[in-house]
Amino acid sequence: MAGKTSGDPLIDALYRVRRGKVEFVEVPEMGFVTVDGGGPPGGDAFTDALHALYSVSYSVHFAVKHTIGEAPRVMPLEALWWVEGADAQAIMRRIAAGEASMDESDRDGWRWRAMIVQLPPIERVVIDQAIRDVRAKKDNGALDAVRYERWAEGPSAQIMHVGPYATEQISVVALHKAIADNGLRPRGRHHEIYLGDPRTSAPEKLRTILRQPVQAGS
Repeated sequence: MAGKTSGDPLIDALYRVRRGKVEFVEVPEMGFVTVDGGGPPGGDAFTDALHALYSVSYSVHFAVKHTIGEAPRVMPLEALWWVEGADAQAIMRRIAAGEASMDESDRDGWRWRAMIVQLPPIERVVIDQAIRDVRAKKDNGALDAVRYERWAEGPSAQIMHVGPYATEQISVVALHKAIADNGLRPRGRHHEIYLGDPRTSAPEKLRTILRQPVQAGS
């Protein structure tokens, strides 16, 4: 969060993670603006989605600030990542266990949900208006897919990865090892929170929170 806080200690704890240490947290229900899509993280679809989400989020921020004099800061980009099909899922499990490399995964087949959390007092009505306002000003097809969704992620494990996105597997393996060592197993979708901006940060200084929802092991 670039040294800034949300003003909510619970939210701050979820977005301030120590490097290299797996933490177990309870993620409450929060509201997000989201866009669903598929393909690699550097692809045009994902890039259009993040531009659409930031445009809407900043429009909401300024609308709320104009109305009540202050507004929560715009939060970082996040994304859920998953694959479909038994073979693809088996490869991802091997990657998480350190038994395979990311090179074995077909990134064109990845699915994602890009999203930005919207903190109180931001409400759906303000977001819906912001989507309409931005859509009228910008030519970005992803704006048609932006929607507001509330979601509780629940019990999760997370770790801070510092360095290039290409080296994330080291932290992914550590995350999943800690999950197993604590008698838990993964559920749901792999979650990434991008605290660093690849356009302005050196690759070795990028900070990404890797989060995995968990449940009791069988």
